[in-house]
Amino acid sequence: MGRWMKADVYPLLGAMSFVTGMCLFQLTRNALLNPDVRINKAHRKTAVLENQEEGEKYAEHRLRKFLRTRPPQVMPPSIASSPTTTSHILTMPFYKYIFSSDGGGGGGAAADHRRRGVLPWNMQGFAGSRCVRSKATNPFRILNNSLPLNKYAFLTTHNAYAIEGEPYHTGVPRITLTNQEDTVTQQLNNGVRALMLDTYDFEGDIWLCHSFGGRCHDFTAFKPAIDTLREIEVFLSGNPSEIVTVILEDYVHTPNGLTKVFTEAGLMKYWFPLSKMPKNGQDWPLVSEMVANNQRLLVFTSIKSKESSEGIAYQWNYMVENQYGDDGMKAGECSNRGESSALNDKTKSLVLVNYFRSVPVKALACVQNSGDLVNMLQTCYGAAGSRWTNFVAVDFYKRSEGGGTFEATDMLNGELLCGCKDVHSCAAGSSCTAP
Repeated sequence: MGRWMKADVYPLLGAMSFVTGMCLFQLTRNALLNPDVRINKAHRKTAVLENQEEGEKYAEHRLRKFLRTRPPQVMPPSIASSPTTTSHILTMPFYKYIFSSDGGGGGGAAADHRRRGVLPWNMQGFAGSRCVRSKATNPFRILNNSLPLNKYAFLTTHNAYAIEGEPYHTGVPRITLTNQEDTVTQQLNNGVRALMLDTYDFEGDIWLCHSFGGRCHDFTAFKPAIDTLREIEVFLSGNPSEIVTVILEDYVHTPNGLTKVFTEAGLMKYWFPLSKMPKNGQDWPLVSEMVANNQRLLVFTSIKSKESSEGIAYQWNYMVENQYGDDGMKAGECSNRGESSALNDKTKSLVLVNYFRSVPVKALACVQNSGDLVNMLQTCYGAAGSRWTNFVAVDFYKRSEGGGTFEATDMLNGELLCGCKDVHSCAAGSSCTAP
């Protein structure tokens, strides 16, 4: 699938480029004339936009108007018939071009701004290095690994595979969103211990991919899953005391397709067995026991039937999870996503908190990964029946206005391990020691 793109989608891409170019021209013009982006509302009709939300609405309106005037054959039936086609097609190139720091490929207006020392409008207020920390604290080294797995917190990368600069592996330029800047190996080396991956059947194999209409296409595919799984194997092999969790948004329907690719990647020797996973709210095995038994890879799937057919844990049998995307970022609110039981369901002994936008915007990650994230973790603590989260999932994990996701994970581990606000306070001889 996806081969039609070479012949049929280019007319659409040309129109999209025109719309995007017009919006970018007006945004750049405004940034140069008025860095504070205080725009008179009367100028909106000429696409001089007051803020990001207005920009999104204006561009979407223009693209919808264009699509209504085009014959349906400019898009394949599987996409043209989708009610979400317009917004998906819009957001891919629009956000990639306007909101990424490299202008969606290293060239264009964004790159020109950098060469001339001028920041695009979306980068005003985000100048300079914001990433104060770039590596997580290992709680096993601060205290020890003698507690159950559910007594620790782990930094988690949402769409860990959707990496800026990932080469094209299909021969077709990728037109989709990215969520991370580092390779999976770099993520793991920096202390990320849980990876969210989207798996699809594609070209006779299992791929990591975004999708249109629930299907992987040439222009949304990132890479064969085995490549990323082999990175995980190399990390586990070289770090015999570490545990990695893989959370799959699973669209693989090939019988035993996941089992096959995990086996080929050499990961089955680390597999934590289903039989040892608690289902009634009990504690998980001790981390030290998991390490001693070399059962250091936890894998969860979003397809319930695979628990019986392939022995892969169905995620929501073991953890509760809050709503993802914009609906999960409302201050003071923390509700469960549809597939999860209520957050205060203590028959599930793991807690996952998502905190990332529906459409990733790297320029805003510094803010969202800082104080707002900590506030949400505290809100979700109450919603989860006075339980701190075990997995905190974010986009652009190193970006913040301070300690960011690393500091948030330190707070979680401090609370989980010894009731302190920082895991470093749990160390022997500190002012707050573990009970």
